[in-house]
Amino acid sequence: MNFNIDNLSSSQKIIKPWGQEIIYTTPDLKYTFKQIQINDQARLSLQSHTEKVETFVLIEGQADLIIGTNIEKLETIHMEIKKGYNIPVGTIHRMIGIKNAIILEASTPETGTTIRYQDDYRRPDETQDTREQPNRGWQPNQ
Repeated sequence: MNFNIDNLSSSQKIIKPWGQEIIYTTPDLKYTFKQIQINDQARLSLQSHTEKVETFVLIEGQADLIIGTNIEKLETIHMEIKKGYNIPVGTIHRMIGIKNAIILEASTPETGTTIRYQDDYRRPDETQDTREQPNRGWQPNQ
């Protein structure tokens, strides 16, 4: 790999119906690092991933993590500042912004399908095709 000083800094902002993500890594890396900002009382999809493994760290504000392996028996965890929450492949999860929530996420690359069991914004499952669309297929007027 040739060193290119232009590759030292990268960020991509993705507007989401529940807030925003800022992705700091380039798609060619073997990991993804992002910052997630969740609007107060907004919820991410209740979802699982077919390939992606994630670790969340709440760095500011308050948020809840809904998590489990059975959609009928999900647990609510009040996230603690600077504590890591690991999400294995296939684990059902969702985060809810309580107050000024900012979360860091480190994960394997964004590949495979994000299966959405519930979504307040009626978005379909997310695939590679969806990820290549502006704001990952979500339009603010929806």
